[in-house]
Amino acid sequence: MLLLVTDTSGRQGSVALARASSKPDDVEVIEGVPLSGGTFSAQLVPQIASLLANHGFSKREIGAFVVVAGPGSFTGLRVGLAVIKALSEILQKPIAPVSLLEVVALASPGQGKVLAALDAGRGEFYVGEYALDSNHADLVREQLLSKDEFFAMARESAAVTPDEALAAALREASVPVTLVALPDSDMIARVGWHKLQAGKTVSPEQLEANYIRCTDAEILAKSTK
Repeated sequence: MLLLVTDTSGRQGSVALARASSKPDDVEVIEGVPLSGGTFSAQLVPQIASLLANHGFSKREIGAFVVVAGPGSFTGLRVGLAVIKALSEILQKPIAPVSLLEVVALASPGQGKVLAALDAGRGEFYVGEYALDSNHADLVREQLLSKDEFFAMARESAAVTPDEALAAALREASVPVTLVALPDSDMIARVGWHKLQAGKTVSPEQLEANYIRCTDAEILAKSTK
């Protein structure tokens, strides 16, 4: 099956084509290209068309979509998800939404309870609590935490992050942490393929961004109630 894999959640993004077989872990990225932050809306569709053309595929050959649904940039996620919604609706193909925190958690070498963390800016962190079993991650909860809240929680669980600065800060505070690789198209494709095989897909209408953090407008609305 041909998969289209997209990530527009961060300052930099990516789009890739991957080929998957019926085996759970048999996923190969055919080609991936980076996307520059701030210009996702101008780059994403042309890059998808270019990738397909470069490898002799038509868009009708896409079998499914794997898309990072968050957490991350409000604008980037909106742009990326809008493109995938449109393509999925046109082609009538399933979408497997993937959390970056789940990808980070699954990069952990350990098993059991894991806290996956990403820098959310503003002195806060996106934190996903997962129960790992082999190549499977069961979500307990994802939340936005302050530094103190996260460090306190990490003292009781195995913490994993791809953020070198965060890992260094945790170690300085004598909190055990495992530094893992930054999520890339290959890692995202593998998590998405597992979801597709398990039937954990959504329709274009059901696809929503997983911001975790409220937008400024939502915060303002709450404060004025």
